[in-house]
Amino acid sequence: MNPVDMGRNLAALRKKAGYTQASLSEMLGITDKAVSKWERGLASPDISLLPKLSVLFDSDIDSLLYGIPSSKSQHFCG
Repeated sequence: MNPVDMGRNLAALRKKAGYTQASLSEMLGITDKAVSKWERGLASPDISLLPKLSVLFDSDIDSLLYGIPSSKSQHFCG
């Protein structure tokens, strides 16, 4: 996924979770400007933040990075 698409995905997940850029940045210990840069495709989250983002967005890391629907609520049978 290119940075712009990933940024759009992160913005959609953030909004779905009900966070503002400021509230998300506070929970992650970063600036709201960093979150803004992610969402505009100018930067990407540090890899160390992906597990925290996954928990906050109730998502998995593939969903964060690639926009693949989360499998957390799906059950694998087989």
